[in-house]
Amino acid sequence: MAISSIGVGSGLPLDQLLTDLRKAESQPLQLIKQRQVISEARLSGYGIIKGALTDLQKSAQALGKTETYGALKATSSSDALGVKVENKAVAGNYNVQVSQLATQQSLVLAGRASRDTPIGSGGTIEITLENGESHSIELGSDTSLQGVMKAINADPKAGVQATMINDGDATAPYRLMLTAKDTGSEASVARINVIENDDLAAVLGFNNLEENGVVSSSGTYSVSDAQNAKLTLNSIEIESQSNSIKDVIEGVTLDLKSMPKDGETVKIAVARDDSAAINGIKDFVKSYNSLLDTIKTQTSFDVDAGQSSALTGDSLIRRIENQMRNVLNGAPGSNTINTLADLGITTDYKTGKLEINDDKLTEAVKNNLNEVTNFLSGENGLAKRVDSTTNEFIKSGGLISNSTDSIERNIRMLKDQYEVTSERIDGKMENYRKQFSQLDVMVNQMNGTSQYLAQQLDMLANMNAPKK
Repeated sequence: MAISSIGVGSGLPLDQLLTDLRKAESQPLQLIKQRQVISEARLSGYGIIKGALTDLQKSAQALGKTETYGALKATSSSDALGVKVENKAVAGNYNVQVSQLATQQSLVLAGRASRDTPIGSGGTIEITLENGESHSIELGSDTSLQGVMKAINADPKAGVQATMINDGDATAPYRLMLTAKDTGSEASVARINVIENDDLAAVLGFNNLEENGVVSSSGTYSVSDAQNAKLTLNSIEIESQSNSIKDVIEGVTLDLKSMPKDGETVKIAVARDDSAAINGIKDFVKSYNSLLDTIKTQTSFDVDAGQSSALTGDSLIRRIENQMRNVLNGAPGSNTINTLADLGITTDYKTGKLEINDDKLTEAVKNNLNEVTNFLSGENGLAKRVDSTTNEFIKSGGLISNSTDSIERNIRMLKDQYEVTSERIDGKMENYRKQFSQLDVMVNQMNGTSQYLAQQLDMLANMNAPKK
């Protein structure tokens, strides 16, 4: 009779013994697993530290840009006139009076009875603008008003956009409207010629004619002429093809959105904006303090629980912290601005974090902008020193990269070691199972033999017993 489970035949607890043996043999696997968990936690911790260093580097790079300092801001007294300013602008005040906005030319063709009836066959439409630009559009087989509209709109270089208008006329409701893509007289259509299709040429042909200073148009169009923007700036007359007027004031763009109410004079003010520099400094301090918080989280030790963090006692992390502190303390400056303390930035001796005195910072930027700029973004200024130092840690092939590469190699090695050890344990347990199976069979057989002998001895004893 076959034995289905180890120990059934012998009555010995062989299954439990195998379980206990596997548990004992698997202890090395648990140790390998623990080492994997620790290595993966360190790898994750380095990634978090690298992220915090990258944020600090970005804030330092922003601090090192010259446009961060001496930035300008522009304000307008009316929503009708927007204003943008670049750093090359000069502070000043300006009075603007707008007399006319720039508009687009529109041409509306005389009505036609059908929008999809062909007009002649084939041909090429040639559109010439007042600025001399000319572009040709091949019509193909569809020469209806609908086909002309599609051909024009499919060509981004046509200089106009086409729209079909239905004015409700009983006999000829369909009118093709052509609108110049840009504002101003120079973007207007000067001529429309149709080549190799006389029927369509008779419909679409257009020519803006100027004689003795008077402009007239040939063709079956209603014409709305374009206008140039007109304004005065501190009593200086200005005319522009566009409502976006750039560098009339150097570094300033005026955006004419609508006509000011009641012809009001719009006041434009261009002034220095220290908020860009102040916010850049505050962002840098925030990034540095965030790095310290991250380092603390990744290296802390819970005394009560006796639990360490992923990077507790890590020498590379101590090196990062020390070098960043040295960079902040070692940045050279001018006579007035020599240290961060001169900007109102001090260090909390308990936490190592930077603290900002807003009033002192604002005063330093306002009264000593050139020296602040040199201290922070000069050739050997704080920003470049921080940028360079962080880069040594986070760059490809840098210190953190080297450490994480080593950890990843160790994780792969532990994985291989786990698989080899697991296979070895499986093999050993299989040998145990075979041996126990043999033992179970042998004990079962011995038990059977013992029972048989006992029965035979009992029979002999009964046979030899005296009869009564």
